[in-house]
Amino acid sequence: MPGTVLIGLQWGDEGKGKVIDHLTGAVDAVARFQGGGNAGHTVVIGPKKFILHHLPSGILHPGKTCIIGPGLVLDPVTLAEEVDVVRSEGLEVEGRLKIDYRTHLILPQHRFQDRWLERRRGAGKIGTTGRGIGPGYEDKAARIGLRAGDLLDPPLWEAKAGPLVEAKRRVLGEEMTADLDLEALLAFRETHGPALAPYICDTVDEVNRLLESGREVLFEGAQGTLLDLDLGTYPFVTSSNTTVGGVFHGAGVAPRHIRSVIGVTKAYMTRVGKGAFPTELEGDQGDRLRDKGAEFGSTTGRPRRCGWLDAVAGRYAVRLNGVDTLGITKLDVLSGLEEIRICTGYKVDGERLEGFDARPSVLSRVEPVLESHPGWGEEIGNAGSFEDLPETCRGYLQRLEAVLGARVGFVSVGPERSQIIEMK
Repeated sequence: MPGTVLIGLQWGDEGKGKVIDHLTGAVDAVARFQGGGNAGHTVVIGPKKFILHHLPSGILHPGKTCIIGPGLVLDPVTLAEEVDVVRSEGLEVEGRLKIDYRTHLILPQHRFQDRWLERRRGAGKIGTTGRGIGPGYEDKAARIGLRAGDLLDPPLWEAKAGPLVEAKRRVLGEEMTADLDLEALLAFRETHGPALAPYICDTVDEVNRLLESGREVLFEGAQGTLLDLDLGTYPFVTSSNTTVGGVFHGAGVAPRHIRSVIGVTKAYMTRVGKGAFPTELEGDQGDRLRDKGAEFGSTTGRPRRCGWLDAVAGRYAVRLNGVDTLGITKLDVLSGLEEIRICTGYKVDGERLEGFDARPSVLSRVEPVLESHPGWGEEIGNAGSFEDLPETCRGYLQRLEAVLGARVGFVSVGPERSQIIEMK
């Protein structure tokens, strides 16, 4: 069982990219299984910051196979930009990057429709990134989507492009512009088909061969558990399954291949866009976390809402994903606080809730039950082991293990690639 799954336990933005980068040295391949260009995995290597939207974070390690599975929706324009950035740093992509022929494509029509729909929602906006993810998955479910493999077959592309354009015209009406018509979509294939052709293959066969031969594969989740389409805080969610179950259909592997699940959470909580946030901090406290943690979306640049760690939501995420190891990120952001709080329970109308209730009508009314912990004054960026951390910091981590229900395996104490502690 040489497969490891890495999942975000919050509303995304947990710092998964850094933990994935740390783990990649010990695996043979890294595979993405859901989401698209709305992901933003950040890895800091020396003075350079890499923000990856489609490419698995393992691409920054020479020689590692990187797989984009059939569960993604892929934007060829964004991918080409990422490939150019990676190549400019002297990293080889050819022979390493593999895109499944079943992977659905994000087209200019999807981006336009996404922004158009969000404008029409008015006060009911969801907070979408505008990257076309929702419309892309809609077309996949409606069975009118174009897939990566279609780029290699011009007659098939043309045959499928016509009905797709007509479907968009019915939705957009007079908003349908010339650059979204059939000719534009045929030109899209001519531009991106040759560029993507060297990477398109059957990744389901590839990843299963790797696993069956005992090779180590890391499955890289995007977004976070609370954004799962079915199990998250609907409707303020993404359009894919961000939990561990998404691996099986999104990468095409059987459960028997999965050995362990790593859940990544910040030492506090953040959220982008709309939706209830029980532990959100307003004013100076929230601003401090945002500024020190550089909490601005890597995909959109939007400021993130910040608050104390919510262990009720965290336990829910650990349970759903079968997490056995925790990765705690941005612990250093809490340095200097005299008091740190953890939400260990919810009350609604004075009554204690049992567990996490994802319904917005309930979550928006909960009163968090907060537990207080002493902070630590010193910076921890130079800590190389658990023993190097201040006593109160160690106590905080031990409390997180207890309230979340899983062992802490990795702790990030700064933004640099090297600033990560692997627990013994």
